Amino acid sequence: MNGKGRVTIPTDMDVIEGTKELAKKWGADAVRDCDGTDFPEELKDEGLKVYSTYYTTRKDNAWAKANPDEIQQLYVMTPRYTATEDMLKVNLMKGLYPDMLTPNSRDDIKRWWEVIDRTTGEVVPVNEWSYDESTTTVELKTVKFHEYTVSFLAYIMWDPVHMYNAVVNDWKDVEHQITFDVRQPKTHAFTMTRLRKFIEDHPYVNVLRFTTFFHQFTLIFDEMARERYVDWYGYSASVSPYILEHFEKEAGYSFRPEFIIDQGYYNNQYRIPSKEFSDFQAFQRREVAKIAKEMVDICHEYGKEAMMFLGDHWIGTEPFMDEFKSIGLDAVVGSVGNGCTLRLISDIEGVKYTEGRFLPYFFPDTFHEGGNPVKEAKENWVTARRAILRKPIDRIGYGGYLKLTLDFPEFIDYAGRICDEFRQLYENTKDCKAYSIKKVAILNAWGRMRAWGNHMVHHAIYYKQNYSYAGILEALSGAPFDVSFISFDDIKRDKNILKDIDVIFNIGDADTAQTGGVLWEDVAVQTAINQFISEGGGFIGVGEPSGHQYQGRFFRLATCLGVEKETGFTLNKGKYNTEVKKHFITEDCYYGIDFGEGKRDIYALENTEILAVEDDSVQLAINDFGRGRTVYISGLPYSLMNTRLLYRAILWAAHDEDNIYKWFSTNPNTELHAYVKNNKFCVVNNTYEIQETLVYKGDGSFFELELAPDEIKWFLTEY
Repeated sequence: MNGKGRVTIPTDMDVIEGTKELAKKWGADAVRDCDGTDFPEELKDEGLKVYSTYYTTRKDNAWAKANPDEIQQLYVMTPRYTATEDMLKVNLMKGLYPDMLTPNSRDDIKRWWEVIDRTTGEVVPVNEWSYDESTTTVELKTVKFHEYTVSFLAYIMWDPVHMYNAVVNDWKDVEHQITFDVRQPKTHAFTMTRLRKFIEDHPYVNVLRFTTFFHQFTLIFDEMARERYVDWYGYSASVSPYILEHFEKEAGYSFRPEFIIDQGYYNNQYRIPSKEFSDFQAFQRREVAKIAKEMVDICHEYGKEAMMFLGDHWIGTEPFMDEFKSIGLDAVVGSVGNGCTLRLISDIEGVKYTEGRFLPYFFPDTFHEGGNPVKEAKENWVTARRAILRKPIDRIGYGGYLKLTLDFPEFIDYAGRICDEFRQLYENTKDCKAYSIKKVAILNAWGRMRAWGNHMVHHAIYYKQNYSYAGILEALSGAPFDVSFISFDDIKRDKNILKDIDVIFNIGDADTAQTGGVLWEDVAVQTAINQFISEGGGFIGVGEPSGHQYQGRFFRLATCLGVEKETGFTLNKGKYNTEVKKHFITEDCYYGIDFGEGKRDIYALENTEILAVEDDSVQLAINDFGRGRTVYISGLPYSLMNTRLLYRAILWAAHDEDNIYKWFSTNPNTELHAYVKNNKFCVVNNTYEIQETLVYKGDGSFFELELAPDEIKWFLTEY
């Protein structure tokens, strides 16, 4: 091992000597505690920077129990029930973990709850339903065979993250931590005093790691302690009558539970946000930022750094929005599951440094007899490294129970290698932007607000319905392109933002926020995109791009894309363009192309070039429109071969395929990253096998290279 710094490791009371040993082996310069661990003061004089996890909303049940009116709340919708009689009884707690939530009947339920006839969409008058607190049951008058739901406020009596950690780690006899609401007056004042006392009682702490601030992302468990609903971007746990009354004053209109509930979708990021929900998010960002800044200012007053964990109670601190910078944080740390989650951290501006928490987490679900933490560590590092090479974080680290690693010497050795490799990478790339071939933009309803998380439900979790789309962003996270995220509103405000873009992406299913749905009915937007392509721009549509049935088209950009979807309305039309051709884009696809779930019933219009077909449905096609070029792809899961196909597709769409052999490695299993300002470049093996390749430098000269499994090699540009 060699080198020291830029690494944070966890510790605990029972692993003091182990902490010292691993800090030396890994070159760690900082230590941290975790949920369920404590920092041993014996380490405070070891020359290590001390992070302390600080919970703004829990770990003080005495306060929560003494102030039950200021416990945090969550909007929940019951399952749907079809009435078979004139009356219907709905148990609010059916399907919910009883220890986690309690309905809030303290506040005016007739104002803050809502019963809806889901058959008509109408609100049931408040005089037609009542609530029995003893049975947590709402009884309502109904229209027979209509469907009904109840939307209600519930207190969060067990913090969802604490509950998750307790269940995963089988904690016994642990008091359930209650989540209190820092936004409300009494708890707000208490919190600031509590923070000052914590700092004064822990003078050896250098960095307060806020986990996070005030509002948990939506995480609800069912009666068997399984995740019933999870949305890492969800705002449904950021509500209370106090907050909503303040929102009403600012917004100038009354709040409805449905603004959050959204027919049971909870305004997840696949939904096109309503004006009311967007207003509420903006309000929350402003209010959260103000109080978060108070806490950061207190840290700075005591000479401490303030770090935010990008997760847990992070709602309202959207890191790519303007309000975030006003908080004045020193650092952000987040969990790294793949390249996209790495870029979620490294792309954040307005902080002094960023840190990634790598996997595996030191929990017994991985570190047990027969477990293979090295395998998980390799996969995590090799996947994330691509993104680090494009936009590096400043530090790395691990979390969990450090003691568990001591029985896994192979993991200790490999983690040490990662630490050394990261330090070398950082030194070679610092203060230098990686070479980018083209500028690409992801167009969706959210724009920069959901940068790198466009197809994320929860961190780096696989879903059959979205992996074919998420693969595009994962490929781009480590590819040599400048990537930005723009919204339909951005184009409406100023279509000139498109002038600096080479290729636009639109990725996802029809009528989702990711493709835009009804937003394509906006004449100004569609005209601007058509003009962009016609005047020489590139456009790549994946899945059902611009998908929205309107004015005789399903794909609003069908003419530009050269493909359309058969939805049953055009069966009478002849479809004669079926010939598949070879092309520049598919030259490196030696083993066929994986389109993932793909799409069915896509057909080519006249003069479109088809590059791949499955079951008579177009999977890959190209088209010319004016001076511009378009590419249609049915889906593209992340893989090294698919990353190469995407690379070629971007160059072709941008009319720059002649420059492919510029800072380029011919083997798709390897990638080249150039740092021209620093006179350095590297070639990285993204597999666990030996790879051979031809390496092309910026001047077109080349050389042969062999790389060991997952190896990275550095060169000077004059090599």
